[in-house]
Amino acid sequence: MSENRTPDTPDMPDWERRFRAPRVSLPDWAEDAPERALFVSNATGTYELYAWDRATGERRQVTDRPNGTTDGVLSPDGAWIWWFDDKDGDEFGIWRRQPFTGGPDEPAVPGLAPSYPAGLALSRDGRTAVVGRSTDDDGTTVHLARDGAETVEIYRHRESAGVGDLSYDGSLIAIEHTEHGDAMHAALRVLRPDGTTVAELDDTKGGVEELGLEVLGFAPVDGDTRLLVGHQRRGRWEPMVWDVATGEETDLALDLPGDLGAEWYPDGSALLVVHGFEARSELFRYDLAARELTRITTPPGTVSGATARPDGSVEYLWSSAAEPPAVRSTAGGVVLDSPGMACPPSVPVEDVWVEGPGGRIHALVQKPTGATGPLPTVFDLHGGPTWHDSDSFAAGPAAWVDHGYAVVRVNYRGSTGYGRAWTDALKHRVGLIELEDVAAVRDWAVSSGLADPARLILTGASWGGYLTLLGVGTQPDAWALGIAVVPVADYVTAYHDEMESLKAMDRTLLGGTPEEVPDRFAASSPLTYVDRVEAPVYISAGVNDPRCPIRQIDNYVKRLEARGAVHEVYRYDAGHGSLVVDERIKQVRLELDFAARHLPS
Repeated sequence: MSENRTPDTPDMPDWERRFRAPRVSLPDWAEDAPERALFVSNATGTYELYAWDRATGERRQVTDRPNGTTDGVLSPDGAWIWWFDDKDGDEFGIWRRQPFTGGPDEPAVPGLAPSYPAGLALSRDGRTAVVGRSTDDDGTTVHLARDGAETVEIYRHRESAGVGDLSYDGSLIAIEHTEHGDAMHAALRVLRPDGTTVAELDDTKGGVEELGLEVLGFAPVDGDTRLLVGHQRRGRWEPMVWDVATGEETDLALDLPGDLGAEWYPDGSALLVVHGFEARSELFRYDLAARELTRITTPPGTVSGATARPDGSVEYLWSSAAEPPAVRSTAGGVVLDSPGMACPPSVPVEDVWVEGPGGRIHALVQKPTGATGPLPTVFDLHGGPTWHDSDSFAAGPAAWVDHGYAVVRVNYRGSTGYGRAWTDALKHRVGLIELEDVAAVRDWAVSSGLADPARLILTGASWGGYLTLLGVGTQPDAWALGIAVVPVADYVTAYHDEMESLKAMDRTLLGGTPEEVPDRFAASSPLTYVDRVEAPVYISAGVNDPRCPIRQIDNYVKRLEARGAVHEVYRYDAGHGSLVVDERIKQVRLELDFAARHLPS
């Protein structure tokens, strides 16, 4: 594998090294050829897909595109690598494939027009693919593609849906759908290859609670009709086993706090359980026959992905706020590494709990070693919104710490990992309810002596960028600067321009379209409050972004320009973020420079 294009130099600052240091993802391996694997790395300076023959140690770069590639799937037989080909990050394109051993790319499903991806499942023999697609005109469609046969459509609906999994023998197809109109809480349907329904599971029916389901995977055993499902019936995500042939549901009732995810061990006898609680995670093995849960030892921090190998070992991607990520194995040692400069560590996080209007709020705090307050403080808000900040390594916050700032990350209402009620609380008062929690933590940061109230920066990317612009407008006296990365700025225009699946999410969050609930869209749109903004504002945006499209950002910027407000805008030729390391470094450097020039000394 090629080394990083930029050599390590003595005068390169640590924050830049963290971005340039080679990274690798958790390898995806072929079920029927477990020595063949696929992973993502930035070894060339751009995030691309790599094939890895574990038997020989050979690594081969699969994709090479100016704006990078991260969406790829290895076929279960290990013969093919599928990758999604869009245009400069617009997420609208087609699946291509190439042989694992190398060769020309070809359209994976000839005849399917470009679309947004909505899931992909491949058969064990490599001859069948189930392809999910989404477009503005068609909503979601699911297609069955078989070698030597015409591709057929087996599902269609205006609301969002996605391919979940394909059974071992290819006779059952699980999809997640939101035909009921709630994009936050999916129902499940199992289809035959001809599109007829085998079974349905819908926790949104017959009750007042909004409960979701998710496909975690069919049992990896021939003839086995068990489907591993995630559910929210006890107010959090946890797994159960659903036999789609008999309808039997096996409740695991695991006695652990927080959210639980799971995947099958390769022989179908046990589950690998990922337990997330209070911004950290750990692993367990659950024996289905004995109904026994056994802890798998991992260091304190965050497991970002894990997989059980055929020999019974578990490989996992681990990091903490202080320690860079590494792919480790329970068999010992680092599984996969890249040559090049080492990634410098950062500082650990401190946990803070603050009483807020909706309950206790969890925040993670980093500050320069030995520093005493009050400090210039960056409130770095996560995206999603159904996501959360964790005790994991992040080069962006570490760069602020290196420059003398404290960094506070808030798991506001809407964040995952603190129960279903906490996640679902943001509905209808979108943006405003999250900012109430941010305000409570901000008050704590000032009163505790950590933060200088005159030097508070609000920043974030995606949903965090949206909250940044909404925050500097609705709380103009609270923030000295706003730095918004790929934000929603004009909610109405964003709705009309964004990809179809996000339209469905916005209808769920706000209770309808902009025409149906105009007051809600207005109350939650940063554009509504743009004339109240007093802080200097920096905005960066991808011109091909289908999630936070450029036109709605331009609308907001024109309003800033009209009133002579201090602002800067940086547009770059990519989508919802860049996969090019140099571009990422450039953006962080611009943000640091903007703060240095505009923050009171």
